[in-house]
Amino acid sequence: MLRPAKEGPDRLLALAEQAYAEIPEELRRHTEGIVFRVADWADADTLEEMGIDDAYDLLGLYHGVSLDHQSVYDSGRMPDMIWLYREPILAYAADTGEALADVVRNVLVHEIGHHFGLSDDDMHAIEDEDD
Repeated sequence: MLRPAKEGPDRLLALAEQAYAEIPEELRRHTEGIVFRVADWADADTLEEMGIDDAYDLLGLYHGVSLDHQSVYDSGRMPDMIWLYREPILAYAADTGEALADVVRNVLVHEIGHHFGLSDDDMHAIEDEDD
């Protein structure tokens, strides 16, 4: 695996915010209140819960209640969050040669898909249609 150039968490957060601003308003308005967070790695509990053996395999994670499961009776819950895992994202960008901004945007869009209630299989099917 190529050693990625070091980019700090603030840089990834700025790229995520820029990518988020470029999402069409008709979609973005349904994501109000989502908080973006950057961590170097997913914690061990998260990796175990998701059945992931290699921390490099998890670039981001949506944590919250997807729109299809939200209720008007929800109150007092924590805001939905999208976690971006810095080291795996940097390694992926270095390994694939993709621009860091593009990788962050793809991870962000993927995780927002989870906010809309789409599974990984749903998103792969959508991506395959675009090819």
